[in-house]
Amino acid sequence: MTEIRTPRLLLRRWTDDDLAPMAEINSDPQVMRWVGDGSVRDLDETAEAVERWEEEWDEEGFGLFAVELLASGELIGFAGLSVPEYLPEVLPDVEISWRLGAQFWGQGYASEAAHAVLEFALQDRGLERLVAVNRLGDDRSENVLRKLDMVLDRETKHPEYGFALNIHTIDLSEYEA
Repeated sequence: MTEIRTPRLLLRRWTDDDLAPMAEINSDPQVMRWVGDGSVRDLDETAEAVERWEEEWDEEGFGLFAVELLASGELIGFAGLSVPEYLPEVLPDVEISWRLGAQFWGQGYASEAAHAVLEFALQDRGLERLVAVNRLGDDRSENVLRKLDMVLDRETKHPEYGFALNIHTIDLSEYEA
């Protein structure tokens, strides 16, 4: 089982116990504002998503980690790697992403988890480049991207919803943890 420990977090594979807390995160309009069309997701939709994330682990050797607080064992969201099939123009690049419950914002958890994912991508999976895709106006994500030293590559439009997206990149051969 793939696990990564940081000073405050455990990044790990998903369990059935994660479905209800992740569904709670996905049901928050504030959290989902910048995701897809902004729709919240219920328990069934969350379960389907977690199943897809676990399948990606099996197929690609990477995926989205469940992120929990080491101190309490509480699930706070996810961070990890995925194939951004919704945006064919960036393929074959791999995307780094994260989603945390709103009560965990502004505490450095997203940056801490994302840094761990960058190290995993480089050291454990041998990836040379990652992309991050975020909606124009999502300043919180932009802040994390700056902390990761990712650079704006270009702006594009979401192929399904039409809103503006920023594509950021990082060359992992130049990344220093």
